[in-house]
Amino acid sequence: MIYFDNAATTYPKPAAVYQGCNEALLRYGANPGRSGHTMSFETAEMIFSAREKAAHFFHAPDVENVIFTLNCTMSINLVLKGLLKSGDHVIISDLEHNSVARPVETLKRRGVIDYSVAHVVEGNRERTLQNFRSAIRPNTVLIACTHASNVFGIRLPITELGRLCSARKLLLMVDAAQSAGVVPIDVQRDHIDFLCVASHKGLYAPMGTGLLITDKADRLNTVFEGGTGSGSLELSQPEVLPDKLESGTVNVVGIAGILYGIETVEKVGIDNIAAHEFQVVRRIYRNLRENRRVKLYTACPNENTHVPVLSLNVEGMDSNETVQKLSDLGFALRGGLHCAPLAHISKGTEKIGTARLCPSMFTTLREADALCRAIKNL
Repeated sequence: MIYFDNAATTYPKPAAVYQGCNEALLRYGANPGRSGHTMSFETAEMIFSAREKAAHFFHAPDVENVIFTLNCTMSINLVLKGLLKSGDHVIISDLEHNSVARPVETLKRRGVIDYSVAHVVEGNRERTLQNFRSAIRPNTVLIACTHASNVFGIRLPITELGRLCSARKLLLMVDAAQSAGVVPIDVQRDHIDFLCVASHKGLYAPMGTGLLITDKADRLNTVFEGGTGSGSLELSQPEVLPDKLESGTVNVVGIAGILYGIETVEKVGIDNIAAHEFQVVRRIYRNLRENRRVKLYTACPNENTHVPVLSLNVEGMDSNETVQKLSDLGFALRGGLHCAPLAHISKGTEKIGTARLCPSMFTTLREADALCRAIKNL
């Protein structure tokens, strides 16, 4: 099967990730930080190396700012549930995935917070920024937004939003599920207080892995408590990082995948990866826009305004029907609403969804051409 579902999770993984995860199963079989034997120490050293690698990759001030989680959704919930208190106001965008939209809606329904939705104007940073600026209230404490839409690939002006938050003494949480590994991210330069990452996408780690990068963990109440291998005599959760936010046995195999995934992205070069993926997605876009039966929903993707994610529909077909027919022909895409109803409402596709495609560093132009031929023949 020719795989174009990389916005959900990347496949295949780099050889180094397969090898690193296999080594973790065979060599790092002990629980890190829980035992006094050599295997436990070696496992802890590997995990520290992965933490160092992630800190360097995202320019975190300290290695302890890197928290390992199960996925990006968990990272987001650790922030929203740990930070927000009664009377707070939050601003999100109209492109949010449910990993952001549902927690804030839940907190609103519980009477804890209120939130506003800022409209993102594709390709217009200043108008988008003004929409966020206009939504700020006296009780606003946080802007929580995606870096790029998982449906339409539209990027938000994160650097400018970071400056706005810094100037207005607000906090910024960024959902980087679609951007990490494709767009260079510097949490210090961009004034990102909480960076939430899906490691199994652009970082090419296994599923079930995520990251939370923050130097504001002191602002978070814990959502989970439990064993950390430290301060075990105390019944209260340790305040030291990363222990405060990492309870229980971590995903050692997945963390090895993060280590070797980031290492691979660094070796290939994030700019080279982005250039290749945009070459693929632009080839598909330019090919399909000549087809009157194909509906495209954005401008042709470019590195300044998008990530390489593309949504489309074929005339006379529901998006899931399109995806099923393409699957029968050997192509993997995703149809439906992609867990992002706000984004679909913003484009008027909430009833039919879209067929979404996203290349990876391994996708070839020949595969892109084959997909275009298949879509034209539906």
